[in-house]
Amino acid sequence: MRHPVPQGVRRLDLTLKAALTFMLALVVINPEWAHLEGKAAHLRALTYPVLAFTVPVIWLTAWRDRASFPWLADTLVTVTCFSDILGNRLDLYDQIGWFDDWMHFMNVALLAAAVVLLTMHRSAGLVSVLERALAVGSTAAIGWEIAEYFAFISGSEERRFAYADTLSDLGLGVLGAVVAAFAIHLLWRRGALRETAPQLDLPLPVSVP
Repeated sequence: MRHPVPQGVRRLDLTLKAALTFMLALVVINPEWAHLEGKAAHLRALTYPVLAFTVPVIWLTAWRDRASFPWLADTLVTVTCFSDILGNRLDLYDQIGWFDDWMHFMNVALLAAAVVLLTMHRSAGLVSVLERALAVGSTAAIGWEIAEYFAFISGSEERRFAYADTLSDLGLGVLGAVVAAFAIHLLWRRGALRETAPQLDLPLPVSVP
């Protein structure tokens, strides 16, 4: 089923992807540019493009012939990568005490929302949406903490405070997933987001007398 392209979301998505690619190139050349020295700069430069282009690759290989491109979900995924690099570039993690907490909450929420929009129909019940969001959000939060620990915390002075910080980050990530689930379900009940995952919205079969 084909739907009109949301031009505003499309422009935002493409702009963020272009900006992310440009900033990651600068990070590879000089990690200090983004205040990422000692913070797994090259690992970010490798994993963020993979994450940001996962939805387009899946669409090109599996959905292109039968679905419109899911621009909103793809934008949500791109934002999670872009916001981290931008936050480091602006030194917000060090300048604003609560910024790291906000990022763990918001980025897990965005990833959970993207997966729900891509894999569930708007008629799904709240419990099902909550289960999917928690599965994705918890996995993403745990994966990030493991990567973060081995990438740069295990060999730094931060390891003395890592346990408390990890518990806090995990809790915020789970909370973000829960908020995303409730928000999407509420929007679906109000008739919004009807064209975000058209590959799941197939036309009804025509009965033959």
